[in-house]
Amino acid sequence: SFADSSMLSERKRKDREERLNIVLWKKPLVTLQYFCLETLINLKEWTIKLWQRRGVLACVLLALAALTALYYIEGAHQQYVQYMEKKFFWCAYWVGLGILSSVGLGTGLHTFLLYLGPHIASVTLAAYECNSVNFPEPPYPDQIICPDEEVAEGSISLWAIISKVRLEACMWGAGTAIGELPPYFMARAARLSGAEPDDEEYQEFEEMLEHAEAAQDFASRAKLAVQNLVQKVGFFGILACASIPNPLFDLAGITCGHFLVPFWTFFGATLIGKAVIKMHIQASTGPPSGLGGKLFVIITFSKHIVEQMVALIGAIPSIGPSLQKPFQEYLEAQRIKLHHKSDSAVPQGENWLSWMFEKLVIVMVCYFILSIINSMAQSYAKRLQQKMYSEEKTK
Repeated sequence: SFADSSMLSERKRKDREERLNIVLWKKPLVTLQYFCLETLINLKEWTIKLWQRRGVLACVLLALAALTALYYIEGAHQQYVQYMEKKFFWCAYWVGLGILSSVGLGTGLHTFLLYLGPHIASVTLAAYECNSVNFPEPPYPDQIICPDEEVAEGSISLWAIISKVRLEACMWGAGTAIGELPPYFMARAARLSGAEPDDEEYQEFEEMLEHAEAAQDFASRAKLAVQNLVQKVGFFGILACASIPNPLFDLAGITCGHFLVPFWTFFGATLIGKAVIKMHIQASTGPPSGLGGKLFVIITFSKHIVEQMVALIGAIPSIGPSLQKPFQEYLEAQRIKLHHKSDSAVPQGENWLSWMFEKLVIVMVCYFILSIINSMAQSYAKRLQQKMYSEEKTK
């Protein structure tokens, strides 16, 4: 029995290594074939689930039809419809970016660094330059222009900037909370059905429960502490795990699913922790929960700190002045852009900092797409291996 168990573990290890080699830069044709087949299987499964919930789907379609008719019918209500449309798509945009950051498809797209962080930084720089956050809307948030009214120097406050970007930050945090649901549902379904899914994180969780007393290394103790906190404290334990920098939060989701914690207890605590507490006060590090916190970015990009950072760059021996010049040019260009009017010409200029950031965004988005393709291809390979195991057991 021990020999069979050892052989099975060794075989699973080899199968896992074989799956990890199914990537576009090693096996492009096989990876694309498996990706297409996995996509078709997922579409079939989603279609079946929608058909099983056709009553809910019919209600949703009727509601969408009513909203569409309301949208196209002329009347005094159109100003409210346009306002709600703009707010809805703006919120959906940030929620979607939050989901991409933590949903776990491949490596995750770190949308805080690419989108939310720069948005908060630009609002912070503009607020200190304009001494106001009453940017005219439109064109804000697509384009920031200082308001016409004269405001006393130094009248801007940290709380005013926090309030200005609160909606975007909270929607992004809500998206990261939604992205934490797959581990919860996976573990909950496995516990209710009695099955043992071939998922590395879930198997690691099961092994941790079996060897909880013998755990000696720091990583095992940290995972065990998260599991005990969530299991024993409940709502407030989940809230604490979601509100602090915690790269092990996927383990909290698996724990809640395994011990059948009610959905709204888990999701409610996660939503409050990530969308309200974490996004206001913390500066977290590491995927999948996102990088940075709102307060951290606002303080970092305050006017006097930015000026000190530019001065420190210039103090670097030999290369300092050459590095300092493009930063000064970029900040000066941003200041000029903030004070122009929407109907006037904007001075155009290319800066290598903005050029590098644009290319960085393109590279990270492309890598995220590649990671999704690789991940789905490996999922199909896992299906084939599980099918082979099942056929061998029935012989």
